[in-house]
Amino acid sequence: MSNPEISFGIGRCCINPQSPVSLAGYFNLRPWDHVLDDLEVRVLLLQKGGQSVGLIHFDLITVPTALYEHLLAALASDPACDAYSGKNLIISATHTHTAPEVRLQNDGSSSEYYALLASQTLAAFKQALAGMQEGRLAATQTADSRFLFNRRYWMKDGKVVTNPPKGDPNIARPEGEIDPEIPMMVILKDDKPFVVLSSIVNHSDSIGGCGVSADWPGFLRRDIESRLAPGAMHIPLVGCSGNINHFDVYGPPSQNGYDCAERIGRGYAESVAKALQTLEPVNFSSIRLLQGQAFSRTRQLEAAEIAEAEAVMRRYPDISISRESAQELTSEDLAKKTPFALKFFAARLLEMRDIDEERVFNLVGFELGRVFIASMPSEPFTEFGLRLRKSCFPRHICLVSSLANGTGGPNTGGGYIPNSWNYGRGGYETTPRSNPFAPDTGEKLLAAWKKLAETL
Repeated sequence: MSNPEISFGIGRCCINPQSPVSLAGYFNLRPWDHVLDDLEVRVLLLQKGGQSVGLIHFDLITVPTALYEHLLAALASDPACDAYSGKNLIISATHTHTAPEVRLQNDGSSSEYYALLASQTLAAFKQALAGMQEGRLAATQTADSRFLFNRRYWMKDGKVVTNPPKGDPNIARPEGEIDPEIPMMVILKDDKPFVVLSSIVNHSDSIGGCGVSADWPGFLRRDIESRLAPGAMHIPLVGCSGNINHFDVYGPPSQNGYDCAERIGRGYAESVAKALQTLEPVNFSSIRLLQGQAFSRTRQLEAAEIAEAEAVMRRYPDISISRESAQELTSEDLAKKTPFALKFFAARLLEMRDIDEERVFNLVGFELGRVFIASMPSEPFTEFGLRLRKSCFPRHICLVSSLANGTGGPNTGGGYIPNSWNYGRGGYETTPRSNPFAPDTGEKLLAAWKKLAETL
């Protein structure tokens, strides 16, 4: 008989770095030198109707395939965790740009940090297993459009620019959509919210510098948890936000910094907390698990792209583009087409011209009555998240967890997954340096999810 009861366990551990490592997310090396607020790994295990599933959620830039496989191997090595594997786990990240670099092919990363992540994940996992308890499932959905903007803009010259200068009179209009909806799943304990999952579409990139921080998802999490019972947990999933960030091109000149992260996080917390007053019970008899794979290739370069990159390299022979010389490089530099930015991206493009590998994406989803939680890899553009929620799972409150379950292969650290129609217009998300995937990757991911959804 259907009912809202569910068995659950939660665990968490600190994953602040303990040894030298660069922070991730920009073009330059940023060795961490202080902690602004703690990074976490959070574990939620769910059991009902003979099915066990789990979420492992990190305050990290992403979960590259190398880390994903490292964590799965650590879990498989412990008999207490053998009911969980890549087939019933979503392992994802918040995309904070002030956490250690975990893409080992990037300068500044450290394999030592992998050991810390594995040990702390196992500890949090065992906390969750040891603390399995009974709760009741509920869900709701809210929206908040105050902090998100499509960061790609059509300019009056007919080109698209990512993050154009604030107030640029040549801005015509945003290129694409935003997704302000915030689907939420909640586990009640003693009839009060105790575990809260939200899925918010926005970039976690509002601080910068060399201080360790969970960015605005950390402020959101801590604010919500302060409103709940002791020991409660909020898991701030990040939806498909590859072309979304918090920059308002018509807003004030400065929109970065720790106070900015707090403003955004606490603002989202207001909306999430208010929505907790509108919860409705979710009745179901068992958890249904969907698991499959999607396949794509690497981004193949066109002859015109190669010729243009070679011309840029010849044009600026005296400009050094080492990582050390990229200390101040930002996406705005590319928007302004500075010589350094042009040469930096041209060099990265040419490094990819002979690479052709298959990309394999691990997709995992959980149906809990009218709630569905779906994984997506890397950084898909927001239109893919909208189509996943509205087309594949239109009858569900669908939470999307991006940056999940690897990045397609051990030789890639991930990147953007644009729509096919974004190519050729401009903006750095479609450049090979930022997007190592074939242009049809997003469509193949959606096709795989649609096929899985048809089995429900």
